Amino acid sequence: MVCACLVRLWRAPQHETAATAPACRDRTRPAAWQWCRVILLVALSTLPALCSTAQAATAPAEPVSVQAQREGSAVRVTTEAVVRAPLKVIWGALTDYNHLAEFIPGMLSSRVLERRGNTVVVAQSGKAHLWFFTYAIDVIVEVTEDPPDALSIRAIRGNLKELVGGYQLKKIDGKEGQYLLKWSGVIEPELPVPRALALPLMRRNIAQQFEGMVREIERREASRVQVSPQ
Repeated sequence: MVCACLVRLWRAPQHETAATAPACRDRTRPAAWQWCRVILLVALSTLPALCSTAQAATAPAEPVSVQAQREGSAVRVTTEAVVRAPLKVIWGALTDYNHLAEFIPGMLSSRVLERRGNTVVVAQSGKAHLWFFTYAIDVIVEVTEDPPDALSIRAIRGNLKELVGGYQLKKIDGKEGQYLLKWSGVIEPELPVPRALALPLMRRNIAQQFEGMVREIERREASRVQVSPQ
């Protein structure tokens, strides 16, 4: 309601009369709505800087590339980053299903339900958040492991109409102990999401989760190096 009032005040024409003015305007103070405009402008102008500061404080050591595009009502997201760690460390983080919620942003729970050879069934819950919009996620996914360099994931139950994707690892030629970690997939919510929000919502959600995974890999590798005998 407050946001709606601010938007209406921002767009309100100068010649508006008391009869046509929005209810949120203080009619006894003609200049009050202009102050609301100023406050809103200042808030919007400082928001990018605040977001950049927060992201910088939690960003992985390596830059993360993110691309997203619509595919009908679904969104395809591809994200990748260079990770400096042995395959064993990387694979250990990717397949630590029971502890994903401890280091993946937005994930509230993750629990292995069943293992069948190289297939793992995992129940996960969490939320995707963008501005004032939150989409709760509750799914059961089937993970197919292809060690040491690939994981494929698909939703088999839950409130995502489609979730198909996975991780891929590729050694970087000429770079000892460096790998390109990539996640690519298609996500479509079961419940309708406003079209203007769908792409940035899913892009942000996947990017944050991927960054969380990269940070955990970096943390595990740093801990391994510290305890390794010299």
